Amino acid sequence: MRHLPATGHQPLPPLRLRGQHVPHPAGRLVSGHGLPIVPGEPVAGGGRAGRGKIVSVRVVSLLPGATEILWALNLGAYVVATSHECDYPEEARSRPRVVHTLVDPTRPSREVDRQVRQLVGEGRPVFLVDLDRIRQLRPDVVITQAVCEVCAVGPTQVLPLAEALPGVRVVRLAATSLEGVWEDVQRIADACGVPERGRDLVGRLRAQVQAVSDAVAGRPRPRVACVEWLDPPYVAGHWVPEMVALAGGTDVLGEPGRPSWRTTWDRVAQADPQVVVLMPCGFSVQGAWQRLPELADQPAFLGLRALRDGNVHVVDANAHFSRPGPRLVDGLRTLAALLHPRCGFTPTARRVTLRGILATPRARRKA
Repeated sequence: MRHLPATGHQPLPPLRLRGQHVPHPAGRLVSGHGLPIVPGEPVAGGGRAGRGKIVSVRVVSLLPGATEILWALNLGAYVVATSHECDYPEEARSRPRVVHTLVDPTRPSREVDRQVRQLVGEGRPVFLVDLDRIRQLRPDVVITQAVCEVCAVGPTQVLPLAEALPGVRVVRLAATSLEGVWEDVQRIADACGVPERGRDLVGRLRAQVQAVSDAVAGRPRPRVACVEWLDPPYVAGHWVPEMVALAGGTDVLGEPGRPSWRTTWDRVAQADPQVVVLMPCGFSVQGAWQRLPELADQPAFLGLRALRDGNVHVVDANAHFSRPGPRLVDGLRTLAALLHPRCGFTPTARRVTLRGILATPRARRKA
């Protein structure tokens, strides 16, 4: 998939919390205007960051990962709108939706891929942003991303908003690694005026990652292939190969930090992975499972050693792999459990069998 290029940014004047100066995030910001945070309701919880500080900030999150980060920072009460994909936590579903997709996700995988490629080829956006509704909500902070133009709303679609509302700050998240995700957590915390809360959360996440790495240390490292789309297959990139390494495996196709890329099942078979993890982008375990019949007419997939050995698994990509947020740690635990069943973690996954694939209606029709 193609990705948006990084652009420059301007330093912003400091925020104010009851007369205190708060540093702005060090990341890329589209708007060059400062945001005065005015007195309002105290932010509950959050340890030291929530004590003695009064914050009132209106946040629009255009990314499901950012929405999860906001709630993990105990800032959910200040989220005034989200995207159509923001479904976690449950409370996020009650917010107005200001992003909609032009792609029908219920179509077969190959058709979804075709729709996306057609929109990109025609220079059209994959997502529609309701800028009028956002203006009405009067946000102080809008969170978008600058990594993948077909995965979520990018900054170019939000620029008109920054121009129309000179007080809004548009924060671009651009993580391609776990460390980058933790930096984005801090970036969001800084933008909302609770930097200490961000440091606390990042510290906990890093400790959890280290605990998984320690649990699998010294064990044999199986060869792993992670596939984030089924038809055509895409090799999972960005932070996923890093997660495989931390979980005690060797990714035979993906490279840390590299974007996901299109491949073939023949190429996957040539890499001869011992374990294959199917993580179709944006799908839960059940949603991905329902797409398995698409693999019934893929001889190279059906011939995989990993499939014969019972080492092909479907995971919850939507919750644990696709979204750059706190639940990537849960995905790391799942990978560790799949690669090293005795390491003490329980996977959120479902095993795929050759018999199960061949028993699908699509396979029977082909036979």
